[in-house]
Amino acid sequence: MTRGGRARDRTQGPMRTCIATGVERPRAELIRFVVGPDDHVVPDLLGRLPGRGIYVVPERAALERAEAKRLFSRAARQPVTVPQGLAEEIEAQLARRVVELISLARKAGLAVAGYEGVKDWLGKGEAKVLLQARDGSERGKSKLSTPEGGRWIGWLTADELGLAFGRQTVIHAALGAGGLTSRVVEEAAKLKGLRTDEQTRGSNAARPAGKDKTAR
Repeated sequence: MTRGGRARDRTQGPMRTCIATGVERPRAELIRFVVGPDDHVVPDLLGRLPGRGIYVVPERAALERAEAKRLFSRAARQPVTVPQGLAEEIEAQLARRVVELISLARKAGLAVAGYEGVKDWLGKGEAKVLLQARDGSERGKSKLSTPEGGRWIGWLTADELGLAFGRQTVIHAALGAGGLTSRVVEEAAKLKGLRTDEQTRGSNAARPAGKDKTAR
């Protein structure tokens, strides 16, 4: 068992420990940081930057604690500088990353937008993930249910979804089965932890009760 009470599941890849909470999770579920040549902490969302990785769970409170308690310096074993507004910057980067992945899925024919298109995919069993804008009409969103055994993502804005589909705004979208869809779910789960309660409260209320799983 990990310190967070979760059973170790090494089938999901290498495990790493969060410096703020002490919980151990698969590396893919954490945010990686490295220390740059100027001793500044740099987020490495793609996990490709050279250097020893420092890991934090994708939650605003954990990032704020790591900064306030100087845990980055402790993990790096040297004084480091944490950029101001780190949580906000990571949230923005993650949002861009999710939008880019959805756009790639659309170009690959794995995504559809618009109420009728999404309804059609749901009816045919082609949809694996239901996406709904957090600032969309609650009444309208309640008319669509998460695919059986699928996922629901409801903390992107209509503008963000619109950008992914080359439109001004999008309220309803769906993703089909595929590797890109799995990556969207993975990155969107990280983004959710960075969105504030006020930002996600409306989306949570719109989620069809008892019929779905949110991205985790």
